[in-house]
Amino acid sequence: MGTNEKFEFRGINHLALVCRDMKVTVDFYSEVLGMPLTKTVVLPGGLGQHFFFDCGGNDQLAFFWFEGASESQPGITHAAALAGAGDITSAHASMNHVAFDVPLEKMDEYKKKLEEAGIECTDTYHDDSEMGVSQELNETTFVRSIYFKDPDGILLEFASWTRELTEGDVNTEPMSVAV
Repeated sequence: MGTNEKFEFRGINHLALVCRDMKVTVDFYSEVLGMPLTKTVVLPGGLGQHFFFDCGGNDQLAFFWFEGASESQPGITHAAALAGAGDITSAHASMNHVAFDVPLEKMDEYKKKLEEAGIECTDTYHDDSEMGVSQELNETTFVRSIYFKDPDGILLEFASWTRELTEGDVNTEPMSVAV
C-alpha cells in the first residue's frame, strides 16, 4: 500500500465526541467496555468537562460535556440505527461511527459480552459483493464488524481485518458534487 511522504502520522492521538451526561459516559466506557479513564479536565468559565479514555494502541477516546449543549438529532448528528438494522446516514461534518480494532479470534466472545450487558448489537462481514455485506466469511470479506451504540446513541464498532488490503482494494473513483 502507499506511504505518506508529507506528514508522519503515528495514529489517532484522540477523537473528541460530546456526551449528554459525563457520569453515564464514564460508567459505560470504563465499566462496560473496560477503557481506563486517563485524564479529566474542568473547562474554564464553567463551560464543562473534557475526559479521556485509553482505547488501546496509544490512542485516546475523549468526551466533552458542555453545560447547555444542544440535543442530538439521530440521522443528522449521528447514525440513527445500527449498521445492518436500518439507516446509518448522517449529515456532512458529523461523526458517523467509531471503529475499535479488536482481535478477530475474540469477536464472538466480545459479542456475547455486549449481549450479556444488555447491549443490542449487529454482526456482519463487509465484503466485495454487490450489497457489500454478508452474514458469513467469504473469499472477498475484508473486515468483520460488530456494531452497537453508547448511551448517547453514538454508533460504535468492534472491527477486525480478515485479510490484508492490497492496491486492488482501491478501485473506485471518488464522487464529487457538481458545482
